[in-house]
Amino acid sequence: MADGILYHNPRCSKSRQALAILKASGLEPQIVEYLKTPPDTVTLKRLLGQLGLKAKDVLRKSEAMAAGIDPDASEGVLIAGLAAHPEALERPIFVRKGKAVLGRPPEKVLEIL
Repeated sequence: MADGILYHNPRCSKSRQALAILKASGLEPQIVEYLKTPPDTVTLKRLLGQLGLKAKDVLRKSEAMAAGIDPDASEGVLIAGLAAHPEALERPIFVRKGKAVLGRPPEKVLEIL
């Protein structure tokens, strides 16, 4: 059984660092390469609830602009935009036991161990 879920981009140094921290702590999280398997709007809403954040808080500004996502749009529009353009989602996100944390900086993943 996996020790949580890591929404991961292997090309991102922060995401790789977070994964290394989790493995060094003895965890083997389920890896979701969210660019290959994007979270849908229901999953994004659940993640935001677990994070205690709004969609605007997990939006990568330059990627959002490139995708045509207006950072000042409504929550629903932002969530739909993130589902359609997962490259605009901040990463990594680690989920464990009903809680989630944005791994920025990567050491933040330790907060929910």
